[in-house]
Amino acid sequence: MKFVDQVRIFVKAGDGGNGAVAFRREKYVDKGGPSGGDGGHGGSVIFEADPQLTTLLDFRFQQHHRARSGQHGMGSDMNGKAGEDLLLKAPLGTLVIDETTGELLKDLSTPGEQWVVARGGKGGWGNINFATSTRQTPRFAQDGTLGEERHLVLELKLLADVGLLGFPNAGKSTFISRISHARPKVADYPFTTLVPNLGVVDYRDRRSFVVADIPGLIEGASEGHGLGHQFLRHVERCRVLVHLVDLSVADEGRDPVQDFDTINTELEKYSATLAEKPQLVVANKLDLPHAREALPAFVEAMKLRGVKVFELSGATGEGAQAVLDACARVLFSSGEKKMRLKGRHETSELITAHEVLETITAKKKSKKPAAVKKAAAVVKKPAAKKAPVKKKKPAPVKKKPAARKR
Repeated sequence: MKFVDQVRIFVKAGDGGNGAVAFRREKYVDKGGPSGGDGGHGGSVIFEADPQLTTLLDFRFQQHHRARSGQHGMGSDMNGKAGEDLLLKAPLGTLVIDETTGELLKDLSTPGEQWVVARGGKGGWGNINFATSTRQTPRFAQDGTLGEERHLVLELKLLADVGLLGFPNAGKSTFISRISHARPKVADYPFTTLVPNLGVVDYRDRRSFVVADIPGLIEGASEGHGLGHQFLRHVERCRVLVHLVDLSVADEGRDPVQDFDTINTELEKYSATLAEKPQLVVANKLDLPHAREALPAFVEAMKLRGVKVFELSGATGEGAQAVLDACARVLFSSGEKKMRLKGRHETSELITAHEVLETITAKKKSKKPAAVKKAAAVVKKPAAKKAPVKKKKPAPVKKKPAARKR
């Protein structure tokens, strides 16, 4: 499958349907009145990030994408059908850029993420919506609005954690095939890799990261020499750059230190942000005798610059684990303790936690309890409540009978 990472396309949303002008004509309905329905809304153009896609090849052969328009309104109070949305699937890491203004509209970096790039037009109102008590027979309706249209540029930037840099034939493809299941083309001549390759590294403790291998750079790549800078966009998202230096070129009269400086110069010409990313310098092809002889001089030159050199033989795999460990330290430095506790083989953190708990418990037991004051030990009982005194009711006064009159 051909790798395509930049295309130009045109998208057009559907237009809204027009409202209808109609009147009721039933036999037994006197002065039926307006019955024109509304037009349907036009369909929108929607982008969706699909993790299963790895190239923009589908957009190369079909560059015009139009959503369906809404149906016009009809009589008998019938509204038009809305147009269907057009769903365009793009690979993760696709940048949607307005070709006219150059503005970045959207970065599709989340799996399953959907974004409306062009909204459909609204349907017009039929004459039934314009009837009033004083205007009972409106003979006009509203037209639907036009859908949005855009000229876009789609750029793909692969989502990877680690990017491999180096001259052509520096051993990048051999290294990625050694540490992952990726199987790029490997040969003993320059520019074997013509398109970027991705490989997933299964690291320790159920952790993994993605490595991107891009075609080699040469001096003058910023001026279009070789494959130029067209593939450097795929390492702009990487958090770590692994710079592979071929020490076997010393036998051909080339200086490995000069090759190292040339690549970094090309990075600065392309992007200052890319040149400032963390970079691991790896001396490769140490399985060859003349490369092993050139190692001390290269290490000493890098030491004077304060740069640590990792030794590697991509053919035999010697030193590959040390490079992966260095990448993992940068990638998983934040929240490393939490990641360890989730691993199957790392138990040192759990044991240390138990030891700390035992130490704290022992210290609490060794401390003597403080003297308790007697006054504080005496618990005051609440005073007994006195029973309420019942008041005796006064005896009723007997009235003397009145004296009888004689």
